[in-house]
Amino acid sequence: MRTIGVLNSGGDAAGLNTVIAALVTTGAPLGYRFLGFEKGWEGILDPVMYQELTPQSVKRIAHLGGTILRTANKGRFAGKSGGPNQVNSIPEEILDMAVRNLKALDVEGLIVIGGDGTLSAAMQLSEHGVRIIGVPKTIDNDLPSTDQTFGFSTAVQVAVDAIDRLHTTAESHERVIFVECMGRFAGWIALYAALAGGADCVIVPEVSCSSEEILTFLRKRRNEGYHHSIVVVAEGVALEDGEHVGRDTGTPELTLGGISEQIMQTINKMAPGEFEMRNTVLGHTQRGGTPNAEDRILAKKYAVAAMHAYHNGESGQMVALRGKDIILQPISDAGGPLRGVTPDCIEYQTARALGIVIR
Repeated sequence: MRTIGVLNSGGDAAGLNTVIAALVTTGAPLGYRFLGFEKGWEGILDPVMYQELTPQSVKRIAHLGGTILRTANKGRFAGKSGGPNQVNSIPEEILDMAVRNLKALDVEGLIVIGGDGTLSAAMQLSEHGVRIIGVPKTIDNDLPSTDQTFGFSTAVQVAVDAIDRLHTTAESHERVIFVECMGRFAGWIALYAALAGGADCVIVPEVSCSSEEILTFLRKRRNEGYHHSIVVVAEGVALEDGEHVGRDTGTPELTLGGISEQIMQTINKMAPGEFEMRNTVLGHTQRGGTPNAEDRILAKKYAVAAMHAYHNGESGQMVALRGKDIILQPISDAGGPLRGVTPDCIEYQTARALGIVIR
């Protein structure tokens, strides 16, 4: 039997297990054996970490959150460093180690599931002679190469469920509640959640906004007779100083989180005691848990298309959603500038018409 490696890297997303199960279920009847490499790219480096994937072993995982292969977003095989467009050149000795280990296991190629960093690394390994098909994954939905990534819909639903619950407590106590969503460089989760959840305001990283404008917005609502507000803010928002809020974890990228707390503190300094404010940071609740129906279906579409592309002899390609179709395009396309919210996109225009954006 021909042996294929399966690997997921970067942050987890609802639907990863769905992709893994569908790959094996589709590929086994075509004569393939699957090795699932563990902990991301580290699994193909010394010491090699993997498990054999069979139709029996993946039979009951498609509906589960997380990934049975575990994952990592740091290590020796990082395809990105720092900001969204900073490609990291992987050392030749690391690439050579990966090629050598794959050959020793008689793995003829890889199906790699990941975001821009993972797929940037995949492109470099592909250029080293390894046959690779990519599957796009990120809850931020910001890859330029596909219309939608699995995990996004579930992340939005988690945020909407939280907003639904916060509406009643905000109204009961006449509070302003800030709901902080994930979204390092793109505000799609925040924007979709605000629209679906009936939020009163949304703030995204791509559209600049000052503390003074937020305060003016809240005062305007109060003067119109609204004594409570739900404000959705993406974690990647930066205010006047342009600095992101987060903590240094010793990795190339800053771990974001805390912008909602900073906004509250700043507004309270500008208008002491004028508003009673609270914040809810959703954090990794948006990554975990069971994938919803939309993400399960999209994950299966990607997996089946990726397996068929591999079987048809493709390499250096990734599957992508264009409209209603799953297409193939070069993995290198995933490494381009991230697709962010723009003021002229239909979602932002809808939010503007509803009066929930500041600019």
